[in-house]
Amino acid sequence: MKMLIDLFSTDYGLMSLAVFVFMLLMGAFFLRMFLHKMNHNE
Repeated sequence: MKMLIDLFSTDYGLMSLAVFVFMLLMGAFFLRMFLHKMNHNE
């Protein structure tokens, strides 16, 4: 429980959460882009 409190209430916890969410979104974007480019080969 202390970890969740630190994650959402401290500056380093919020920055870690922001980086984690950013990395997930970037991974999803690149996966979608690469799959799209592989399927539409010209």
